[in-house]
Amino acid sequence: IKSDVFVFPSMDRDMYNHETTKTNILKILKNQFVIEPNSGELASGLIGQGRLPEPEEILGYVKCYFENQNKLKGKRVLITAGPTYEFLDTVRYISNMSSGKMGLSLVKAAISMGAEVDLVIGPNNLNLDIKGLNVTEVVSADEMYNKVLNLFPKSDLSIMAAAVSDYKNKKTLGSKIKKDNSVLNLQLIKNKDIILEMSKIKNEKQILVGFALEDNDEILNAKKKLINKKLDMIVLNSLNDEGAGFMSDTNKVKLIIQDSIVNVGLDTKDNVAKYIFDFIYQEFINKDQIKV
Repeated sequence: IKSDVFVFPSMDRDMYNHETTKTNILKILKNQFVIEPNSGELASGLIGQGRLPEPEEILGYVKCYFENQNKLKGKRVLITAGPTYEFLDTVRYISNMSSGKMGLSLVKAAISMGAEVDLVIGPNNLNLDIKGLNVTEVVSADEMYNKVLNLFPKSDLSIMAAAVSDYKNKKTLGSKIKKDNSVLNLQLIKNKDIILEMSKIKNEKQILVGFALEDNDEILNAKKKLINKKLDMIVLNSLNDEGAGFMSDTNKVKLIIQDSIVNVGLDTKDNVAKYIFDFIYQEFINKDQIKV
């Protein structure tokens, strides 16, 4: 039976935590909104997750789901994610620790709100088989630049979450650099600033959101990027926050616009992504609809 919402039936704690159940939940989540069991005292006498939510709770979840899935209906969202690889020779490259997980969480949040989503993502190990997602996988910053600038004019909202390498080797060698006793000197040149180029062609109806990863003077540096790159909003990650940033399944961010800063506490990246989109909707999209 085709349905939008799946409610897990009552089950014992060990049954719910079984590996097979968890695997099936991940499969269902690809195409359906899942209302998971509540925690509490179970029929077996154990305490844990497995209780069927009360009817009022289920109704609330369902109502929220259908209201939420129309918020971005008719909108096209462009998201970038993951690292880029800037090759030095045929095997070595400059990169960073980005996994693309935050970008993927943003994708899922946008799709759940009814958006059509274009994802441009660097090298990754993620499952990108998501209904309603248009994926372009790239390797280098130049490849990401070309694809993003091609897609950007069609987008209503763009969120640049990728950790693009700032520099690349001036000349990529066509064979592996051999190790010897001498010092290896590399001449690095700047990559194109993708989001800055987007801001130059952005029209007044488009929303452009950037990400900033900082480890000192975080807010000051993020605000500089917000202003210099003419962004509508910037999402600030701090390397000083435990449980946030690269590789982690959790995140903690600050949402910065021209006149305010909103703190989003440590949570799963999926939940942080939902909060980001709710904030964007309330701050930009819903206000525009009210004006009309």
